Amino acid sequence: MPDGLISISDARARVLAAVTPLEPEPVPVTDALDRVLAEDVRAVTDLPPFPSSAMDGYAVEPGPGGRELRLAGESRAGTPSDRPLAPGEAIRISTGAAVPEGAGAVIRQEDTEERGGIVALLAAVEPGQNIRPAGEVMRAGTVVLERGTTLRAAELGAAVSAGAGTVLVARRPRVQVLATGDELRDPGQPLGPGQIHNSNAPMLSALAARAGALTAPAARLPDDRGATRAGLERALAGSDVVLISGGVSVGPHDHVKPVLAELGVEEAFWGVALQPGKPTWFGALGPSLVFGLPGNPVSSAVTFALFAAPALAALQGARGEDQPGTAELGVAVRANARREQALRVRLERREGRVVAVPNGPQGSHVITSLVGADALALIPAGEGEVPAGTAVALAPLPR
Repeated sequence: MPDGLISISDARARVLAAVTPLEPEPVPVTDALDRVLAEDVRAVTDLPPFPSSAMDGYAVEPGPGGRELRLAGESRAGTPSDRPLAPGEAIRISTGAAVPEGAGAVIRQEDTEERGGIVALLAAVEPGQNIRPAGEVMRAGTVVLERGTTLRAAELGAAVSAGAGTVLVARRPRVQVLATGDELRDPGQPLGPGQIHNSNAPMLSALAARAGALTAPAARLPDDRGATRAGLERALAGSDVVLISGGVSVGPHDHVKPVLAELGVEEAFWGVALQPGKPTWFGALGPSLVFGLPGNPVSSAVTFALFAAPALAALQGARGEDQPGTAELGVAVRANARREQALRVRLERREGRVVAVPNGPQGSHVITSLVGADALALIPAGEGEVPAGTAVALAPLPR
């Protein structure tokens, strides 16, 4: 690679090689949204645990239409019939209610007429009609959710249905975001000459939180070596992951790299053949991971997506989620001869094809290129122009 840079795939491999998965902890299933399972969830009982009705109607014996049966009771959800069905009888039944012993089918209410305690069947009834057998959804002891599954809303519902009250999940990574630079000001503060608002800190904190992390309040490191050292020492002492925005270049006021070396953080790489995101730094101190991300906001978001997000997932033992796949370029793009490009794109469906369209100007300072973008389109390094219609790989863009 040019200038000692490494590829995106090599950088990601080095990051993942440094990950030590976090220890598990039990949590109530109702508090487990977005947590990652550290062990399989198995069904405690069959679901449904008893034969149940698929609709409102009457529990009856199978047979032809035209019969008149005596109404002998009711089976409601949570209050099953207290007696079995006898020949010549029908028992009113609600959706989800237990099918009484002796009943071999359920006829829907619309196919009956009830008058004076007599239920007239207007249609034939087949054996097993409208009955959900016990264990139809899941059987006791079977795996319902596998280790490494992220618990979204549907997974929580499945876990509760399986009988889980608590689940064993990975501990959430503790993340500290540090933004460097004397020019940074807090959101909403008036700006003086040469100053900018600190947009990277809240953006990176939000991205980390979306990735399942516990984020401490972001801190700012001034362009001072002593303050940089103190801030990094505090962050390393209480974090699983430190995300540093800016300060990893070689200027006279870029103190992050030498201070990290003094603190014993071992460098894994510095510099990726990536546009934007070339000056990305990564290292580790024991199990703690340190990312030095570029200061330009788009570069910071892109490198978080490509390197920090996979690390946070791996720390929690999350299985790799489906990648966005590939798409056709919607417009021609000029290749970078020395670096792979990560374009922020919108994905459009055109006549059954997925087309990637650049989401506005692609400069590393143009934060609006992230707004509304669906993915990163990875353009290989090369000469000349990559024509519209070329198939390109996509990478997830957390938002």
